[in-house]
Amino acid sequence: MLQNNYQEETFAEEDVIELIDDECHLILYNDDVNTFDHVIDTLVEVCHHTFEQAEQCTIIVHFKGKCDVKTGSYEYLEPLCTALLDAGLSAQIEN
Repeated sequence: MLQNNYQEETFAEEDVIELIDDECHLILYNDDVNTFDHVIDTLVEVCHHTFEQAEQCTIIVHFKGKCDVKTGSYEYLEPLCTALLDAGLSAQIEN
């Protein structure tokens, strides 16, 4: 008989709440200034998106007004948000 070799990981309630609280979203907003190419290039450079992923996010931003372009802790997203803002894009971090 074969045995499963896996390790069960358990979390205390506080750990789960902390993981949930750590989940922030970097939101990119539409504007009338930046070109599609600039937005795509910036998402590839700053957020390490593939070209296709950046293109899809750009289309979503254009038609829906905003798009969640990255998820993670606030500390992880803050420099990415700053880089997007420095590139002239409209972005902010939301919980």
